[in-house]
Amino acid sequence: MDGSRGIYMVIMKDFLKLIRWPNLLIIVITMILMRYAVIGTLLSKINVTLYPIVGTGKTMTLQLPWYDFAFLVAATVLITAAGYVINDYFDIRTDLINRGKVIVGTSVPRKKALFWHNLLNIVGVACGFYVSYRIGLFWAGLMFLMVTGIFYFYSATYKRQFLLGNLIVAILTGLVPVLVLYYEWIPLRNYYAINAVRMPDFRLIIWWIGGFSLFAFLTTLSREIIKDIEDFKGDRAFGRNTLPVVLGTNTSKAVVTALISITLILIYLIWYLFINDIITFFYITIAVSLPLCYIIYLVLVSRTGKELHRASNLMKLVMITGLLYSVVVKIIVSNNLY
Repeated sequence: MDGSRGIYMVIMKDFLKLIRWPNLLIIVITMILMRYAVIGTLLSKINVTLYPIVGTGKTMTLQLPWYDFAFLVAATVLITAAGYVINDYFDIRTDLINRGKVIVGTSVPRKKALFWHNLLNIVGVACGFYVSYRIGLFWAGLMFLMVTGIFYFYSATYKRQFLLGNLIVAILTGLVPVLVLYYEWIPLRNYYAINAVRMPDFRLIIWWIGGFSLFAFLTTLSREIIKDIEDFKGDRAFGRNTLPVVLGTNTSKAVVTALISITLILIYLIWYLFINDIITFFYITIAVSLPLCYIIYLVLVSRTGKELHRASNLMKLVMITGLLYSVVVKIIVSNNLY
């Protein structure tokens, strides 16, 4: 009995590694924070006058029920997990060179990996169609189906093409906050278009979510290129046309430096033009900007994969601290500290 339990635990541990559970957890936290810390908080500061039969003037509130939002999160997480599975399925040979070990083909048989890929996609797409139906746009669920195809062809083909794979991953990551806004905005528009005397202005919310999306896009693109530099040997051995293979590692390091520099400039430019409060300044400087500068240093001086791996992990941490700025937004807006 103990032996069977031990085998089960090992299999479960490998499965969780296969679907990259920490990354999935970050997606869940991202969607929750975008909905409740950013969108919900900003809505509470927008005054709206309802028709007398509905009620008197009051602030706006979230309109998508929490359980429907849970289906949206489930759809996103399950389809992403399926993407990780199929990615490892196609990357067995390169991962053996770059990392010296694989999960698919060893602890998780290839046929079982395909089974999990299909099952996760089917359930994820079903959740996507359900929540789309709930907001009155059933066919919007097709975009979840489309993403499953993008993940498949990314793993099979796109990631081997020059910059295309990097851009796909960065765009899909940047669209996660937008997805939360879209599935909240439709119910908001439907409710207040009927019940409000005047349609409220959502532009402030759109700009905030757009800012988080842009940050996610730039940091993800930078990290993907760093990972490609780290995986240079395996990618070159199997003829992949990644940025480091085509243009060289030094040029790739220069591209990463440029992307991070653009990110730093945009962060402070947005702060100066639109936010301009001292709490945000100290937060972005300590939690975001200084680590980004250190990442540039690690990338430029790197001679082995160890420094690049450290830079990649630190970039993921910066992505998390950037995400957690949404908590700062909630504190600042709720207490009128701006």
